[in-house]
Amino acid sequence: MSQNGIHHVTAFSGAAARNLDFYTDTLGLRLVKKTVNFDDPGTYHLYYGDETGRPGTILTFFPITHAAPGRVGIGETQETAFRVPRSSIGWWTHRFVEKGITHEAPARAFGEPILRFRDPDGLMLALIGVEAPGDDLAWTGGAIPAEHAIRGFHGVTLLVREAGPTAAILTDVFGFAEAGREGVATRYASGAEAGGFVTLRAVGEFLPGRQGAGSVHHIAFRAADDAAQSAMVAKLTGTHGLGVTEQRDRQYFRSVYFREPGGVLFEIATDVPGFGVDEPVDALGRALKLPAFLEPHRAQIEARLPQVA
Repeated sequence: MSQNGIHHVTAFSGAAARNLDFYTDTLGLRLVKKTVNFDDPGTYHLYYGDETGRPGTILTFFPITHAAPGRVGIGETQETAFRVPRSSIGWWTHRFVEKGITHEAPARAFGEPILRFRDPDGLMLALIGVEAPGDDLAWTGGAIPAEHAIRGFHGVTLLVREAGPTAAILTDVFGFAEAGREGVATRYASGAEAGGFVTLRAVGEFLPGRQGAGSVHHIAFRAADDAAQSAMVAKLTGTHGLGVTEQRDRQYFRSVYFREPGGVLFEIATDVPGFGVDEPVDALGRALKLPAFLEPHRAQIEARLPQVA
């Protein structure tokens, strides 16, 4: 796959057990890593994706049991969309009806069928039907038949006042190119098989977003390795004059963070080393994994975390 595109999306949720049930049972994603928020070890960090958690398939959550609901607004991610086979939109519509999942009627966006829905915390999601879905990206060990399984991300939709400044980052730093316009929405494409699209909705003056359960915390974009990440940082700081954090080791990738001009928190995450660094692929997501600096505190951390399967 192209090294450009979305690496992962991270959001807030409510109860961890409910979040786990929805994403593994209802949507059929694999729990590829059960760890904690390295900056707040009393909170889980749950990663869902394909069999190995490849970049472009990973949706992650910080579950906080009594979190207040968030609000979508300016400087926020409005919608996170997954890829499914085009012929599967009807199947998923029936599944959502049977499961009582809040959803809209199937529609079309940029010429593609789309089924919008919400998770139990109100996070705005969508399934987009594509002609060549990439069967190797489907996790077939879950509850969804292989022919209908999710094939990683399609992309995200961001709410911004004006598209130009954010578009400059997408095109100059991350290698996206404009791919279409519909009303106030402009779509940008990177060529990646999974996570290859970002849509900017320029809505002018509007309420700012508010973080909470059901809102996205940040969008992470891919860098093949440290050198590629450093080159992106150089463009951000030199050409675009943006402040970028120091590199942070997230165990499964290395990250830097910055606020793009529209206010959305962006991350650049390396593709390496991946989720197999501390457990074999066939055991991903089963045990609570901690980085070395937190391992001496395992007993206290486990005592604070809610029980999940």
